[in-house]
Amino acid sequence: MSKPSILNFLMRRSSAHPTADDLRSKDPERKGQGLFRLGRSKMRAGETEAALAEFEQALKLLPNYAEAVAARAESLDMMGKIDAARPEYERARSLWAGQRPGAPDRSYLFRQRGRFTFEVDSYELALLRVKTGSFPHLACGNALLAQGHPEEALKCYDRALKIKQNDPDLTALKGEALSMAGRYKAAVEAFDFALATNPKAPETLNARGIAKLGLGDLAGANADWRRQLELLPAEQAAARACVALRLADYAAALPDLEKAITREPGELYWQLYRQTALRRLARPADPEDLLPAAAPAAEAAFQKGVAAIATDTEAAKVAWRETIKLGPVSLIEVCAAHNELSRL
Repeated sequence: MSKPSILNFLMRRSSAHPTADDLRSKDPERKGQGLFRLGRSKMRAGETEAALAEFEQALKLLPNYAEAVAARAESLDMMGKIDAARPEYERARSLWAGQRPGAPDRSYLFRQRGRFTFEVDSYELALLRVKTGSFPHLACGNALLAQGHPEEALKCYDRALKIKQNDPDLTALKGEALSMAGRYKAAVEAFDFALATNPKAPETLNARGIAKLGLGDLAGANADWRRQLELLPAEQAAARACVALRLADYAAALPDLEKAITREPGELYWQLYRQTALRRLARPADPEDLLPAAAPAAEAAFQKGVAAIATDTEAAKVAWRETIKLGPVSLIEVCAAHNELSRL
């Protein structure tokens, strides 16, 4: 019999199937991850062919699901189909390598790659076996938050805080979950508590700035980001550049973007952001469109504003308002769009 899922375990509710809610979901992401977890459960039970079928169903919904590709390869390998497994392993490695990490000025939670289904699965086992200590709850909350499940992550952090009461680092993580869930007022309160203990925590300042922007407090958000920029050391050029871009302070961003390009010449976004800064500073820039073809709509809208501002202020305003409408409040371009509009 399959063991209970992490979410059911944490919420103390029973279910006839470990991923029943996910498998009924109309959301391809949720259903795909549910099929993956079901496949992993069948693999552990030795039902390799059945597991393979679940992974293939997951990949029909989520073709770029690297973990499912790797599990499919592992299933084929276990079945002795080594030649079929080999290109699947390579495909999984390619998918992982192509995933874009989160902005380097944000919490480590958002700088990782992947869907983190393995991590949730692993911490499920830890929670079932370890009866004391806050770490399994903390770690599971982190994995769930990185997956984009803030409400479920909050339950983990609350359980961890019952064990390790008033811990500022745990409270800051809870603030991240509250902010992702759109509960910005409570998030700011959590970040205030954490910063009272450690006022020089750059990532917490960044997170509080995002939550303040969610509340419509652009001045407060900018104050936090300026303070973060003051605290970040020179060697963290990429993080510094991202903070400056949130502020739409292109003169401050440009030198750090140059350093970031030197360190990561293959990172297309540093090239794009450098081009953005040069254009906004009215300096010569490569006319080539550097925006990745798969860029989210909010990022594309922001770049439309950048291209329009020199000749058509109204078109730029429209594009930056669209950026704010399309993107999450945490997105660099959304923060920058708020600042661009505030100056027009």
